[in-house]
Amino acid sequence: MAPTEHEEVKKNIDELLAKGYIRPSSSPWAFPVLLVEKKDTDVKRMCVDYRALNKVTIKNKYPLPRIDDLFDQLQGACVFSKIDLRSGYHQLKIRPSDIPKTAFTTKYGLYEYTVMSFGLTNAPAYFMQLMNSVFMDYLHKFVVVFIDDILIYSKTEAEHEEHLRLVLQRLREHKLYAKFSKCEFWIDEVRFLGHVVSKGRIAVDPSKVSTVMNWKVPKIPKEVRGFLGLAGYYRRFIENFSRIAKLMTSLLEKDAKFRWTNAQQAAFDELKKRLSTAPVLTLPDQQKKFIVYCDASKDGLGCVLMQEGKVIAYASRQLRKHEVNFPTYDLELAAVVHALKIWRHYLFGQRCEIYTDHKSLKYIFTQNELNMRQRRWLELIKDYNMEIHYHPGKANVVTDALSRKSYANMALGFMMPHELCKEFERLSLGFLHHTTAAAFEAEPTLEQEIREHQKDDEKLQEIRELLKLGKAPHFREDEQGTLWYKNRICVPNVDRIRKLILSEAHDTAYSIHPGSTKMYYDLKERFWWYGMKRAVAEYLAICDTCQRVKAEHQRPVGLLQPLKVPEWKWEEITMDFIVGLPRTQKGYNSIWVVVDRLTKVAHFIPVNTTYLGAKLAELYISRIVCLHGVPKRIISDRGSQFTSRFWEQLHDSLDTKLRFSTAYHPQTDGQTERTNQKLEDMLRSCAIQYGTSWDKCLPYAEFSYNNSYQASEKQVFGPDIIQDAEQQLRIVQENLRVAQSRQRSYADVRRRGLSFKVDDHVYLKVSPMRGIRRFNMKEKLAPRYIGPFKILEKKGEVAYHLELPPSLSGVHDVFHVSQMKKCLRVPEEQAPLERLDVQEDLTYIGHPPERNTINKKIKMFLVQWSHHTDAEATWEREDELKAAYPALFAN
Repeated sequence: MAPTEHEEVKKNIDELLAKGYIRPSSSPWAFPVLLVEKKDTDVKRMCVDYRALNKVTIKNKYPLPRIDDLFDQLQGACVFSKIDLRSGYHQLKIRPSDIPKTAFTTKYGLYEYTVMSFGLTNAPAYFMQLMNSVFMDYLHKFVVVFIDDILIYSKTEAEHEEHLRLVLQRLREHKLYAKFSKCEFWIDEVRFLGHVVSKGRIAVDPSKVSTVMNWKVPKIPKEVRGFLGLAGYYRRFIENFSRIAKLMTSLLEKDAKFRWTNAQQAAFDELKKRLSTAPVLTLPDQQKKFIVYCDASKDGLGCVLMQEGKVIAYASRQLRKHEVNFPTYDLELAAVVHALKIWRHYLFGQRCEIYTDHKSLKYIFTQNELNMRQRRWLELIKDYNMEIHYHPGKANVVTDALSRKSYANMALGFMMPHELCKEFERLSLGFLHHTTAAAFEAEPTLEQEIREHQKDDEKLQEIRELLKLGKAPHFREDEQGTLWYKNRICVPNVDRIRKLILSEAHDTAYSIHPGSTKMYYDLKERFWWYGMKRAVAEYLAICDTCQRVKAEHQRPVGLLQPLKVPEWKWEEITMDFIVGLPRTQKGYNSIWVVVDRLTKVAHFIPVNTTYLGAKLAELYISRIVCLHGVPKRIISDRGSQFTSRFWEQLHDSLDTKLRFSTAYHPQTDGQTERTNQKLEDMLRSCAIQYGTSWDKCLPYAEFSYNNSYQASEKQVFGPDIIQDAEQQLRIVQENLRVAQSRQRSYADVRRRGLSFKVDDHVYLKVSPMRGIRRFNMKEKLAPRYIGPFKILEKKGEVAYHLELPPSLSGVHDVFHVSQMKKCLRVPEEQAPLERLDVQEDLTYIGHPPERNTINKKIKMFLVQWSHHTDAEATWEREDELKAAYPALFAN
């Protein structure tokens, strides 16, 4: 240091000692000092170089506020006051054990700070934490705090008087002192954090820009980085910042040779010029709609955030190495994503419109083929309440200026939002209303656009040539040059125009999603183009609403996949319940059907639906295991009786494997389903002919069934088969295989094959709860399909493992192909599942307390049975409950 600097250090030490901020030290730590000029005086402040200490300090992660967020709070404010604290850091004490670590060495000895010093890495975070705690109840109301700078803002002078009084009182209570010479009160324009803020406007502080303007030409990469860092602080004011800075940032790449050429000098001078002439921006108003203009080119991405024709901010960035090879579509979509990410704090949860000069982006939500990158971006876009509009490049010059065009041309082509609205109104379709239908009619503006594009359509030009030769009898050309087919206008091969016409004919309230035939004939009245019928079919195929609500009228999907024939009798069995039967005198209301898959011998066990797992296990041991031994495998549906924990533990102990049928696909266990039908027919016959209770007929039904001819086995299971069991069973096995092959060929005639790939998306079929479907319920208008859901894995030939949301956690996630319908595109969002209360078997329960029949209303109760789970609750008739449990209705 020079002698004069030593004198300045001595003066600072004496002042700090007198205030008690430092004290003599004998610490093993010691850091050098340096002098820095204060911004408001010629006095130099002594600072300590704590870089070595900061490297070993555990960092305080308390966040500093974003500058943009602070300024956004000032929207609508007219009156401002600014307070700067006097030696703010010195108003915080240091923990005694840490005081020796702050020691610094000078010519006059070793000293240490007793208060927080400048230069400590955690000083800003701790002081910010203090200021936020002091003004916590005033933040986001009328106070903005950034470390030791306090800004009070108000909408009126009367409010400001009260706000200022509250802030000063709070400072007095916490013994925080301000420096009067650095404070400003009752002003309508304030300089704060390098910006000038006034009513609804924000601009660059000219005094701060002088540092950039006086920056010398960089000689090394470090100086380039410093200049770009300072200039980048004001990048929201600079159009095309990334493109201009691209030549300079290339010098900062790894292993890049530093060569300062005329190109870098031009970029350096251009950034200085842009900062010196930076525009005044408007502050955002969250009550108004945001408009974003996006554009992309091989030079970079650019976007502008606006409200009511006024610019809020500019943003741009250079392309990354892998993005240079992106197709134009992906680059334009990347510009949209960049705008949504960088302005998320403005746009998330707000209504916004995005304009781009790439017309295909308008249909991003309806495209059926997207690559993985586009799907990932689409997931981000769906979080925003936004619409993407196409705007021709000649009018979208605002963002073109950011990515490729010159700044001078921007102002000439700028178009206000209301002008944009007029431009889009020209593209609308009108309707002619009649008594029973609505016909589509092209307005003159649409007809004019069609006429202009007809000139560029090669096929239509060929028709014009044939028309001149008299070889196109059904075509004509009117006086304006528009080509017509009979009385139908010829639509050129322009994707945007055709999709607009298709959308109006299908998606509006005047059409309400007609079928392809009706929609085709509606359009056929007014429009014509090659392949219009195919275009209509393709449009309907990807309509999300149609896929959810419309029933299929085709052969069922899923070819028959027979189960493997067992090797021995009672090695594999199937189980199911017949429920909903009249209650007998012994209390039975259901039948437990157990069938051997090889011999087709069955046992019919009367039970009650209230039986617990232990009771069913007792019957299973006495009626099945004792007679036939322990089966190796059991096939059943996914009823709660078979999926209970007790039932699983029982079969684990017996070394029996439980194999459940595919979710809501009873055909998997087709043998038991067919046996149930036969048994029900037998019981109906007994009830009619003998007039007795069904449980008394059950033994006779079992005897008759087991001694009847089995078509698939081609024999009767009786005494003869027992005499030579092994030989006869081999014959049975072969006959079953032949029968399965024959059944499969017959079944597949009425079915069609359908397969999906992993990562495909499918809809899942749902229906009202079986047994109450015939009654008039509000669920009648619920969608037939839910989803779409992603396919994770293929299970066998005709089943798939789906990725289900948490709301369907109770549903088994493997489904038969017949329960699915392919989603040709992933829609913008899924239909909410909460409306349907989907059950484990893909049914949904109706909620009305009554069933409406022709003659009367039947009151229903949802009964939660004791010792049963919530999923086992059942709907019961009031009259049946009163008869069975009169005590419940005593009061």
